[in-house]
Amino acid sequence: MKLTHIKLKKLEIPFRVSFKHASAERTTTETVIALAQSESGMVGYGEGCPRSYVTGESIESCMDFISTHHQSIVKIDDIDSLRAFVSANQSIIDKNPVAWCAIETAILDSFAKLQEQSIEAMLGVPEIQGDFHYTAVLGVSNTKVFAAQLAQYIRIGFNDFKVKISGDKAVDASNIAAIRTARSEAKIRLDANNLWNDAEEAISCLGALDPHFWAVEEPIKARDYIGLKILAERLGCKIIFDESFLRIEDFERLSGDPSIWIPNIRISKMGGLLRSFAISEECRKRGITFIIGAQVGETSILTRTAISLANAYRDNLIAQEGAYGTHLLEHDITDSPIMFGKRGVVNLGANHINGLGLNWTL
Repeated sequence: MKLTHIKLKKLEIPFRVSFKHASAERTTTETVIALAQSESGMVGYGEGCPRSYVTGESIESCMDFISTHHQSIVKIDDIDSLRAFVSANQSIIDKNPVAWCAIETAILDSFAKLQEQSIEAMLGVPEIQGDFHYTAVLGVSNTKVFAAQLAQYIRIGFNDFKVKISGDKAVDASNIAAIRTARSEAKIRLDANNLWNDAEEAISCLGALDPHFWAVEEPIKARDYIGLKILAERLGCKIIFDESFLRIEDFERLSGDPSIWIPNIRISKMGGLLRSFAISEECRKRGITFIIGAQVGETSILTRTAISLANAYRDNLIAQEGAYGTHLLEHDITDSPIMFGKRGVVNLGANHINGLGLNWTL
């Protein structure tokens, strides 16, 4: 399964509505698409979403990565040599996880297509089956936009909500109250995107909100693990890591009750599916639950890739984000976008597929 060429290209797709949180506001995708071509002409596709405030990467740095490492990457010729490459180049991937995620996914898609099997069969993990339940994510918006988005989620039948908070106590309290009014039994978690400087400041603001949120994501400066532990103990809630959890070595930074820590495993920021599987397996061993997150604006490539992980680790998966497809994007890059339907559910069926099983419109 010889590779002849791998390239990255920038992808820009407009959003149907803008999406805002404490760290950024987006109106289009910020994405790189990888194409891995084999000697037989088979092309596999991958995706990565660089975020400078998460991994320090950009579109330009991803392009530089493939330019620098193309010669060694195209020597990968089977799943074993792919695993060996990942193992031997951990430090390089640590600095370029998004770029590698796109490339690795494209290689997996190409190799599995050549073998006429799914990426799951090729990796030796369970074939995809059953329902996948997604979270409704509400950004920082004005009252009118927030109400309209909430009403749409309620019509679909969501019961699991992630709310981006602004730090304005009145606005945040009003938004959470609106969810409670619309869906009294709603399960609510918050995402602060590193809004506050320290634990005391965060505790003061969060303590004034609805006391029934069950977790908060990245409330203070990234990687302040002592402050996060104090916050969890004082507020009696769980802490979700995003920017504070980027690689498997970060497990060693966690102390105390493992039930309070919840990594947000976004395939793109973790450096691809193989590394995400390793982190999920470590969660299983440590008795830690996790969330499979999504980058705002990701296409069906990353959604499909993340489903492989969700399917293999259902017992440790506490929530799943993404699957927006053309709910958010003006168009997707496949003729069959993977997107949630009623009750926030995705079901891919149990049919045999090759690679990622998507027909691309690139």
